[in-house]
Amino acid sequence: MLGRTRTTKKLARRIDLQYFAHPHPFRRWRFWLSLAVPVLALGWLLIERAQGGQRAYSSGPLSQAHRVFTERCGLCHVTRTGAFFREVSDQACLSCHDGPVHHANQTFTPKCSSCHREHRGAVRLSAASEASCTQCHARLETRDGQSHYVRAISGFDRSHPELSALAKGQIDQGKIRLNHYLHLQPNLMGPDHQRVQMTCDDCHRAADAEDGWPFAAVVRTASTAGATEDTKLARPGTSMARIHFTDHCAGCHMLQFDGRFGNQQVPHDRPDVVHAFLTKRFQDYVAAHPAAIHEVEPPNRRLPEGVRLRPVARNAIEWVQFRVEDAEGLLWAKTCRQCHVLTSAGGALPEVAKSNITPRWLRHAEFDHHTHRMVSCVACHMHTPDSHDTSDLLLPGIETCRQCHRESGSSREAAESRCFECHQYHDWSQAKRTKGRFSIPELVGTAQLGFPQD
Repeated sequence: MLGRTRTTKKLARRIDLQYFAHPHPFRRWRFWLSLAVPVLALGWLLIERAQGGQRAYSSGPLSQAHRVFTERCGLCHVTRTGAFFREVSDQACLSCHDGPVHHANQTFTPKCSSCHREHRGAVRLSAASEASCTQCHARLETRDGQSHYVRAISGFDRSHPELSALAKGQIDQGKIRLNHYLHLQPNLMGPDHQRVQMTCDDCHRAADAEDGWPFAAVVRTASTAGATEDTKLARPGTSMARIHFTDHCAGCHMLQFDGRFGNQQVPHDRPDVVHAFLTKRFQDYVAAHPAAIHEVEPPNRRLPEGVRLRPVARNAIEWVQFRVEDAEGLLWAKTCRQCHVLTSAGGALPEVAKSNITPRWLRHAEFDHHTHRMVSCVACHMHTPDSHDTSDLLLPGIETCRQCHRESGSSREAAESRCFECHQYHDWSQAKRTKGRFSIPELVGTAQLGFPQD
């Protein structure tokens, strides 16, 4: 039996070529929806305008810093003929924020909105994209043609140089003799003759730490009461508190000067202050104990051999002189010299070299110790337990940072590594005071602002 023959022409006759001319429910709904959606959108826009709302213009939620004036688009956006333009001028930002430029000889100054992107929700406006920085630093050029920094940095993983302090082979120029290895040994003699095991946290904490120091002086004299004042120089929450004898050392390193006075100590101060203190103490003592002038004292084994024996004093003045010389001989030759560099200037009193402790090694970057508190100190400062010399620079290298901070950040399940994490664009040392110019009703939308329109 022969099969049926179906040509293309016969099959095409089954299709109604006038199908588009016949009414159909789907086509009718599509037509009316195409009319209704614009009408509803226009109606919603008119109602919002009539009620004074500005949500219709928003492309997304504002950041937390600016959320208070969500209903005041005109604070930032220029208005023309009743509509808000997308572009935000630098002048609108600078009216509230003073953002000094990076360097005076930079080739151009980017617009504020090119780095600080709004309408993305609760984000840090300072979290600029890496491209905002590398657009210049990948091929750094200056107006005078000379740059004093690395000229090509395209990313933290790829081309970021070693930390400047380590790259230049610097050493610690501090004049305080500090042996980290010795201080981290077990069974050290601590306060009240108790054995202690010191840790890094005993001396190194954030500048705004409020808990007490374990090896601080029990009693502060008038000359040391304000010694911790310059710890305020460190920026709270990020930098480490500066080391001070009164807070960090005095509990173990005693400044006793004579057995007659028990545990009384000289002030941790300049040699002339110490000399005046000793003179006054011995003058008061001999006035209360005049018989001490004629007492023969055994040699002081703690003093250097050349000054152990003193002649018998003939009067109170000589007795005070001899006792002050003995106390100062002990202090200058042993107690103070244990930590300080003392030089003789030809006078009776030595000169103590300035401690010269560097308060901040990373001059062009910010580091927040508080956010890194989950990491042990020696995990980064790994050479500290073996350091015997003050000159050892114990900063961690950039490879230590790269173990956690890698490019792409959270997308690679790693810590953020964009430039803003450590660097600032604006030179805040050049910042100027800005004065507020809005009232609360003007910010929250209950008062009309008289902004001129372009």
